[in-house]
Amino acid sequence: MAALQKYGFYALVAVIAAIPLLPVPEFWITQLNYIGIYALVSLGLVLLTGVAGLTSFGQAAFVGVGAYTAAFLAVKLGVSPWLTLLVGMGLSVLVALVLGAITLRMSGHYLPLATIAWGLTIYYTISNMEFLGKYDGLLGVPPISLFGNSLGTGRGIYGLIWL
Repeated sequence: MAALQKYGFYALVAVIAAIPLLPVPEFWITQLNYIGIYALVSLGLVLLTGVAGLTSFGQAAFVGVGAYTAAFLAVKLGVSPWLTLLVGMGLSVLVALVLGAITLRMSGHYLPLATIAWGLTIYYTISNMEFLGKYDGLLGVPPISLFGNSLGTGRGIYGLIWL
């Protein structure tokens, strides 16, 4: 039993690492990518609610601010995709700091309600901006490459999600 516990983890890691190299359907890769992304989101929520003791429903809005910033800079201004990631994260952090300074003064039920309100406000604001494509978003965002491998496919992004 001890050997199974000891080597079982390594076997699981080996299987997860080998899956994109195997001739499995793209559907499997997509589903495993979703599982990995949702696991990362769950870890973030556990850190926020379990460790910090805060209940927030606005994380997706900050992801949207960063994503739309990166997409706008890449599509409309032709900036390097790597630089757009840094600028998008920076703007997202700035927006989070400004809204957090206001929202974290609240407590009890008001804090989660305020984060829902901020999330909806950012969503509807971005969705109604013409230069951001309104509800359709921006088309033609170039895929980013890492060591010559495009991360624009499910198999390409798989390793980044699971590592």
